[in-house]
Order: sequence, then C-alpha cells, then structure tokens
Amino acid sequence: MKIIDLSIPLGIATPPWPTYEPLQVKYFKRLAPNGANGQVLTHSNHLGTHLDGEIHFYTPGKDIAELDFDFLAGPGVIVDLSDAVGDYDIYSSEMIEARVDVHEGDILIIHTGYHRYGWDQPTADEVRYMVKHPGPDREFAEWCVEKKLKWLAVDCGSADHPMNTIIRTWMPRQAKEAQAHFQNKYGKSLENVFSDDKYQLMHIELFPHGIIHAECVGGDIDLLLNERVEIGCFPWRFVDGEASISRIVAFVDDDRYEKLMAKKASFEKTRFGDCLCPKEQI
Repeated sequence: MKIIDLSIPLGIATPPWPTYEPLQVKYFKRLAPNGANGQVLTHSNHLGTHLDGEIHFYTPGKDIAELDFDFLAGPGVIVDLSDAVGDYDIYSSEMIEARVDVHEGDILIIHTGYHRYGWDQPTADEVRYMVKHPGPDREFAEWCVEKKLKWLAVDCGSADHPMNTIIRTWMPRQAKEAQAHFQNKYGKSLENVFSDDKYQLMHIELFPHGIIHAECVGGDIDLLLNERVEIGCFPWRFVDGEASISRIVAFVDDDRYEKLMAKKASFEKTRFGDCLCPKEQI
C-alpha cells in the first residue's frame, strides 16, 4: 500500500480563510546556545488543508477529537468538475453523478480545478481561489444528506459558494461581478439564488447531520480524477477543536502507485514537487 498526498503545502505564505489568523512562526530557542532549535506557532484552524468540525457551526456537535478513524477514513471518489464550472458558477449533484458513481456512505472530494490558483502554484491567484471559486446550492446539500456521505472535501477556499458567505459583503467589486454573471448565466440575481435562508448552507444545514467537510485540498489530486480510491483524513486529536489543520491522503496498492508515478513523471511540477495538471486543462 502506498500514499498519494492530497494536501497543500503549509507555510507563512499560505492564505487562511479571509480575515482568519495566518500562520506565524518564530524561534524561541536555537542550537547555539540551547542545543536545539524550537519554534512557537500561532495560527487559526482554517488554514491550508483543514477539516471543519461540527462545532464550527453546530453548538451540540462533535469536536475534532470525537471523530474516529472509521469516520475519517474509507472508500470514496474524487470527481473532476473543472470542465464544467468556472468563476462564480454553481455545481450540482447531476454534474457529480454524470462523472462518477457515488455510493451511499462515500467520502466525496470535489476537484473544481481551483487548486491551480492556490499559493503553491505557478498560476497562483489568491482572490480567485478564495473569492471566485464555484460552489453549490441547496439541491446539492440535500443530495449529500440523501447519499449519507461521510464527509466532503473541496480544492478551493470553501465548500460553500463564496457569494453565499460573508465574502459577498467584504468584497463588493467581486460581488458586483458575480451579480452580472448570475444574471447572464442563470437569469437570477445573487439575492434570489442565495437568499438569507440559504446562508452558508454547506456548513449550517449539513453539520447537524454529521456531514462535515475539508477545504483547500490539492497536492497530487490531478493524478486521481474521476476515480474511486481509499481516502484518509488525519487531523489532530483535538479536544474542543472546531476545526483542524489536516493531512488528507489517498491509499493505493503498489501496482496502481507505480502507474500513477509514471503518470506524474509526465507532468510538470510545482516548486514543492506536486504534479501540475496538463496545460491544456488550465
């Protein structure tokens, strides 16, 4: 058994979710004169690849420490929607099921393609990654409940559409762009599509069902698009944690791993060694 990393690199340049504390690192001791290097870290939980826990939005929910490995690991599927969605678009369950066979109780990872705008990529664009990525409407959230998904993950800043979060207020220029896009593509205003009763529905409406999600996945995700795979998420055993920086991976057998590494060898690489999707997909 081998491991494919689906996590993004984490450093002081990794952007947190807008307005959250970034990673700050300082040395409190050095080899000379202390005999060892030691660091102090300060950061929010919503930074880099991370798992949102139930109590992030649901007061009586589980903390991160209560999530056992039967929940955190298991069979799932990575679906590629990058050919179907772009800036401010809405994705649906129909798009998912047209590409992959999602089983009841699966882990679902959604590849929007927006990880290519992450800070670790040569095409990095923080505003596009955090503020313009596609997202779902309530239909998709209801489908997640019907499928009894374990948890979801996305390769962008949020599992919710950015215009269905406080970002719509914080980024008025981009909200104006999104308004025009919604009118042109969907024939409706932002307010009609994402009304107050739908606010952050992927968090508020799904967490009480125990369907949580991870955000900002990436790494070598392009190697496994539209494939079934064993998936694992490894957060801290974090008592009272409302979220946790995590390592998310796919487990593959040795023969499959060799083929995937041959595939990776044909791709360009990021400066951190992760594969870049073929240029024609950008």
